[in-house]
Amino acid sequence: MCRSIRTLRPPYAETVTEDDMRAAALQYVRKVSGFRTPAAHNQAAFDEAVERVTWATRQLLETLEVRGAGAAR
Repeated sequence: MCRSIRTLRPPYAETVTEDDMRAAALQYVRKVSGFRTPAAHNQAAFDEAVERVTWATRQLLETLEVRGAGAAR
């Protein structure tokens, strides 16, 4: 779906920053909405979606257990 979103879990990524998670969320929201830059009347909804997807990404990465990669992230 979003080919420019990179995998953010071990062993594909050693460290993942908040910026990495936000960039992935932004790409996802752009793809789903069909807008690279939303119009002013859609900006708040777009920004809220990016924040929620960033939060969900953080939660996912913190709870995943990857076999052979040590403890859960």
